[in-house]
Amino acid sequence: MELLPPASLLLLGAVLLAPGHGLWFDELFTAEVARLPLAEILRAVVSGRGTTSYLADVPPSYNAPYYVVAHAWVSLPGVGGDTSLRLLSLLAAAGGLALVTRAVARLAGRATGVVAGSVLAAAPLLLEQAVEARSYGLVVLATGGALLGLVRWLQERPRGLLLFGVAGAGMGLMHWYAVTALAAFVVAALLLRGRRALRVVLTGAAAALPVAGLVGVNLLNGTGARNAEHLTTTDGALADLAVAAWAGGSRVLLHLTVGLALVGALRATGVRVIGACWVLVPLLLLTAAELVRPVYLPRYLLAGLLGLGVLAAAGALALPRAARAPAAALLVALSLLAASPLATREPRERADDVVAFLAAEQRAGEPVVAADQRAATGLDHYVRTAAPRLRPDVVLPPDDAPVTAPVTAPVTDGRVWLVRRLIDGEPVPTDDDGILRAAGWRLTGETAFPAVKTDLVVQRWER
Repeated sequence: MELLPPASLLLLGAVLLAPGHGLWFDELFTAEVARLPLAEILRAVVSGRGTTSYLADVPPSYNAPYYVVAHAWVSLPGVGGDTSLRLLSLLAAAGGLALVTRAVARLAGRATGVVAGSVLAAAPLLLEQAVEARSYGLVVLATGGALLGLVRWLQERPRGLLLFGVAGAGMGLMHWYAVTALAAFVVAALLLRGRRALRVVLTGAAAALPVAGLVGVNLLNGTGARNAEHLTTTDGALADLAVAAWAGGSRVLLHLTVGLALVGALRATGVRVIGACWVLVPLLLLTAAELVRPVYLPRYLLAGLLGLGVLAAAGALALPRAARAPAAALLVALSLLAASPLATREPRERADDVVAFLAAEQRAGEPVVAADQRAATGLDHYVRTAAPRLRPDVVLPPDDAPVTAPVTAPVTDGRVWLVRRLIDGEPVPTDDDGILRAAGWRLTGETAFPAVKTDLVVQRWER
């Protein structure tokens, strides 16, 4: 029965991956960094410089350990495609659910463990991140390992301490926000064992040192808060927004989850202290951090929000006996319902379709110009993997279009293809328009490629 949650996640993940949508910017960044030699990745991390000219201001810094893991993964024989990177995340997340299920089962019984794992497997936020080529699947795996290590220590001291330390270090290295969940486990150990938890405190502190060192490297190399403009302030509503994100925007699921979590915090045998700390400590730490600078992005809070699902499941099993099965079934069913739009979601970015279009329309010698960073990342990746014929004519930033660009032949007649990002229906401003017009070119056509995350357009210029 304890294999049911990871098996469910693998099945649901396969459904989400079935459409075969192309990678979007964050995933493309993973794919492009992971294929580089390890020495080159490490040099970029230490120096704080990007790995390509058009990503000079986006170094692989704070997620550096993940890129090392992804590099090792794609180096395996028969592995290396786009889907394999997403599969790494899915397999890791499934492994994490297996560990969480085992840990909760040891604390509160097998039924509670299976329900908790099943709730997590159906959670919209976890499902969404488990099928992306980013570090969140590995965050779930490391969090599950740290939880199981803590539970083993609580029940069989001193066993489990090594697992807690190693997995705890992995939590922060895969995403430094996960350190807040590690802190929650340490607080839970203190509440449950008092002074006897000193070893857990010291182990947790040691586990946080690697990520502290990584943050220090990024401060020293000048990376700092670069590329953090996507973080937003919540004006004190961080906890409310985080819980809403966990529920996938479903108000019914939100109220049920919070209500059952409160029951779990008050009545759930064995898991209530760990569960309550797992939910509250990360939210309190991040709410305090928000007083200094914006920190909110739903997926960044995933490690801490796992505790919400566990506590809600424990609450369902803490109800009067006749209500337990219906409450647990309703919690899982509403989670699946809230996650169901993911099965029919549109592509997040269509750089693969852009390259397929260009491969069919462009003639040899006609420049294919990426006007901005996002367009360049997708164009570079899919030309390399799907349309190498285009490579001699591709112009990437900081090179301009088209006369001064390194094209295969002088541009006299014919066409120039300009690939660029749209924001609110308007192209991201670049100097390419002025250069083309000054050289006598005019815009004669556009083909749009709208998507969920990034809207791209291919412009045709002629003279």
